[in-house]
Amino acid sequence: MNYQVAVRALCEFTAKVGDLDLRFTPSPTAQEGMAGHATVVGRRGPGYLAELPLAGAYRNLLVRGRADGYDPARNCLEEIKTHRGDVSRIPDNHRQLHWAQVKVYGWLLCALQDLEEIDLAVVYFNVMTQKESVFQERFSADQLHHFFELQCQRFIVWAERELAHREARDRALENLSFPWPQFRHGQRQLAESVYRAARDGRHLMAQATTGIGKTLGTLFPQLKAMPGQGLDRLFFLSAKTPGRRLALEALASLRQDDPALPLRVLEHVARDKACEHPDKACHGDSCPLAKGFYDRLPAARQAALDGCWLDQARVRQVAREHAICPYYLSQELSRWADLVVCDYNYYFDMSALLYALTVLNEWKVALLVDEAHNLVERGRKMYTAELDQGEFQALRKIAPRTLKGALERVGRHWNQLHKDQQLDYQVYPLAPELFILALQKAVTAITDHLSEQPDGNSLELLSFYLDAMAFCRLAEAFGEHSLFDITRHGDGRARSLSTLCLRNVIPAPFLAPRFEEAHSCTLFSATLTPAHYYRDLLGLPADTAWLDVESPFRAEQLSVQAVRNLSTRYQHRAQSVQPICELMARQYREQPGNYLAFFSSYAYLEQVRERFVRDEPDVPVWVQARNMDESAREGFLERFRNGGRGIGFAVLGGAFGEGIDLPGDRLIGAFVATLGLPQVNPVNEEIRQRMHAQFGDGYDYTYLYPGLQKVVQAAGRVIRTQQDQGVVWLMDDRFGQAAIRQLLPRWWKVDSCRLALSPATPPASAPVRPASPRPAAPWEPLAQGQLGLDDL
Repeated sequence: MNYQVAVRALCEFTAKVGDLDLRFTPSPTAQEGMAGHATVVGRRGPGYLAELPLAGAYRNLLVRGRADGYDPARNCLEEIKTHRGDVSRIPDNHRQLHWAQVKVYGWLLCALQDLEEIDLAVVYFNVMTQKESVFQERFSADQLHHFFELQCQRFIVWAERELAHREARDRALENLSFPWPQFRHGQRQLAESVYRAARDGRHLMAQATTGIGKTLGTLFPQLKAMPGQGLDRLFFLSAKTPGRRLALEALASLRQDDPALPLRVLEHVARDKACEHPDKACHGDSCPLAKGFYDRLPAARQAALDGCWLDQARVRQVAREHAICPYYLSQELSRWADLVVCDYNYYFDMSALLYALTVLNEWKVALLVDEAHNLVERGRKMYTAELDQGEFQALRKIAPRTLKGALERVGRHWNQLHKDQQLDYQVYPLAPELFILALQKAVTAITDHLSEQPDGNSLELLSFYLDAMAFCRLAEAFGEHSLFDITRHGDGRARSLSTLCLRNVIPAPFLAPRFEEAHSCTLFSATLTPAHYYRDLLGLPADTAWLDVESPFRAEQLSVQAVRNLSTRYQHRAQSVQPICELMARQYREQPGNYLAFFSSYAYLEQVRERFVRDEPDVPVWVQARNMDESAREGFLERFRNGGRGIGFAVLGGAFGEGIDLPGDRLIGAFVATLGLPQVNPVNEEIRQRMHAQFGDGYDYTYLYPGLQKVVQAAGRVIRTQQDQGVVWLMDDRFGQAAIRQLLPRWWKVDSCRLALSPATPPASAPVRPASPRPAAPWEPLAQGQLGLDDL
């Protein structure tokens, strides 16, 4: 069995030395880099060979890649690197890496064409001045052969270890056993479907009630499928920290019978959570963990991978032992881990690490997307960009003199955009070309400035620069999937300032290539209804399979009561406060215990809380506050003790509406005083129109489906195990309508009831428009075949 490695990856492994240096120095964009390569190639003669594929072997190591260019007439092989600013600022360790690459290519070409010697050149092309700086040297084939073998010898021990690890990993996964005597109800159905999706190279959406063990029920079959499908990597992608913890707990259970299981599991966390010196910059002159980072990396990498369990604590321990940065050690380990547990953005964001590694190394990967209903909103945020004029004006006052002209042009176009705008919020059909052009020129000017003066620049300048680059990049991709809007604000009546937003509303065009790159993907959640809503917005393939897992819970476990004669619509909220308080008090008196009460906003929550505390002073109450930090959230949850009593007030869709686990009598009931519909405001109304134009279901896609998803998630906090008992009160007349009932979990038995209301309470009003009659499972099912988990 051969081990394949790209020339770039080989040299980065063997020839990267010196400091970790992340001081911000602008580099050419991908487009500028391609244009620069094309310019250099265009200046060469007609016989010049660009993008020359080369490959060679050393023992069982296959090295391959594409050399930038070769001129047969001059017998000169070139490595072309684009840059900005003074060429002398290119660090020496970068230059060593560039020469290592061209030397490896030089030997591969000498071997291919039986050359005795060759000229090698590293060509630095300045995208600002269009000037080439050429560093050229002649080498004999013997010299290059010796260099090539030296790099391969440095790498081949590692490559052989990797091959041995892969073989041991695959054998272990083939023999992997489920860690419990039997599957939970519904868990086997989920596991078999995940296995078949992985086997067939299909994508799967799986809706499964909380409590069946979705995390283990997806990880186990996906791992079992890895050897047969020749998968290189598995990425478990989570929306929040609790999902990451559940994944690690599930993986730990798989290791309980074999602690030495040869499966490298890496927990990759955000930089701000891993950084040991947040007060220092990421370079050797500031941070001691960046000094000599690449010199100490090999030993740290080896020590980390001698063990296979690489959670945050273990990575930090290894990094401390070798005095290097734990975050960038974790980034390096991402190249070698079999399974990476991390946030969505490391695969789906514009600059996603794992997606880039997948493409660069041509990995065959599988994805498990936890709590996948969150990916719609997270995807939108990843591909949305904003510019705030107040921050821009502050920057103009302190900007270097050389940038004044470029920034003033941006300011003039910005003012022109909104000076005639009559409304505080307005959507425009196109991104403004003249403004974008001025912004692009400003980005170029700032880039040139930072290239010439990389030190001593203000945080305001760097922040605007990054925001402006993102804005320009998304403007280039602007289409029906996004909106351009202007929000005017400011002091007094002038409304003289504004915020410009390229607002993504349909992330599908950006996420679809990420899904296509994966061999298979399972998206799972307790709320993925209706399926077409998520498929359309996420850009999943047309043949994505759908599974609604049979619930392990019985209707008798959960009393679901829908109040038929109470409206919580905005115009009725003041009148709804008293009957809601009376209902909550009655339920609490009849069955004392711990409850959660969910409201559509902090304002509504506070209205009800004030009345409830006044009327029921003996009932313990605790409240979700705005912007709670992690310790405050933990304190809120600690109030839900076994045998405890009281009511926690929370906002629907917030931190306590999903992802928390309060089994047994830690939580025995929930009150949901809202349908969960997003606010009707100018932004959502524009989204509704765009959704209607794209899918024909504008109201459902913008309001109904997102609202009901929050309701079901919140109610799902009550029943967590097959022994739990509880009650959910759905406090709005619309919960009694057929259009709403069909979007609630199938295992619920919803009973309608009427409250004794005061004369001031408004009657139930017109029904919600029925949801569009589209099938919940519009795609072909997974091919059943003859192979399920029984055959594993």
